Amino acid sequence: MFEIDALRLLVAVAETGSFTKAAVRLNYTQSAVSRRIATLEQQAGGPLLERLPRGVRLNPAGRTLHRHAMEVLDRLSRAERELAVLHAGHGGLLHMGAFATANISLVPTALRALRDARPDVEVVAVEGPTHTLVERLTDGALDLAVVSDYPSGLPPADGVTTTMLCEDELLVALPREHRLADAGTVDLWELRDEPWLQNAYGDRPTMLADACSRAGFTPRKIIRIAEWSAKFGYAAAGLGVALVPSLAAWAVPDELVLCRLTDPALRRTVHVALPAAPLPAALTLRDLLRDSLTTTEPHAVPGRKEDRRGAAGMGEHRGIRHHRSTP
Repeated sequence: MFEIDALRLLVAVAETGSFTKAAVRLNYTQSAVSRRIATLEQQAGGPLLERLPRGVRLNPAGRTLHRHAMEVLDRLSRAERELAVLHAGHGGLLHMGAFATANISLVPTALRALRDARPDVEVVAVEGPTHTLVERLTDGALDLAVVSDYPSGLPPADGVTTTMLCEDELLVALPREHRLADAGTVDLWELRDEPWLQNAYGDRPTMLADACSRAGFTPRKIIRIAEWSAKFGYAAAGLGVALVPSLAAWAVPDELVLCRLTDPALRRTVHVALPAAPLPAALTLRDLLRDSLTTTEPHAVPGRKEDRRGAAGMGEHRGIRHHRSTP
């Protein structure tokens, strides 16, 4: 294996045509250059230079190694520049992940602001459940993750810090023909006979199971569906009802109505998770995620027939409680 310093020395000797001049350029002694070149030639399996009456020049083997040395040194130089930009927060790759409903509005709004503020930062975004995102953050595969304690709490992770962004109200999605569609606010007990469209239930404690227990019943049926468009499709067809975070309100189809629930505990918390030594660009995105919660204008979302905004809008209208905190 050739040492990087030795390759730099070979390039300097080739460019100057002299051990003495190469020594001056790289702050070596002439004898040190001779020894390093001799060692390099041993590693290369033979001479690399022709010794001339005045100076030296590359032989065919030397020209071959010199070509590769130039490529290696150029790649290393580019890597140094890219790393300097990355650590300064002005560019480079930023790997981030988020759970599904955060990708409806919260994350895109922040990423658009990041693109405007740091156009040289290239974001590689992935979507997944919170426990997967935390694992990838712990493994170093992500630089930032937007995670939630829904449905079963935040998983513990060594070397990961979390900052709460907001509390997000959990609403219930009902088909427009449902008997409670015009109620606006619904007591969970009134839904005791409904099938629930829920991915996680029964395997470990969940918010829905706890809320149903507080209301004095156990759901008669759980239809296990994870993907949101499928949940909305089932609910619109009258096959069940579903808890919907207010962050997802924009994605609710017209066939559904969002109603608030009387249980004040039916809220989740949304967090930014970072490694112990976050990249500057990750900290910038964290701040932009905070800002996106307070700068987004209200938008109309599906609601009751006489009130298209229903129980959920944006910001405080949407049931989100904002929190400013430091990691």
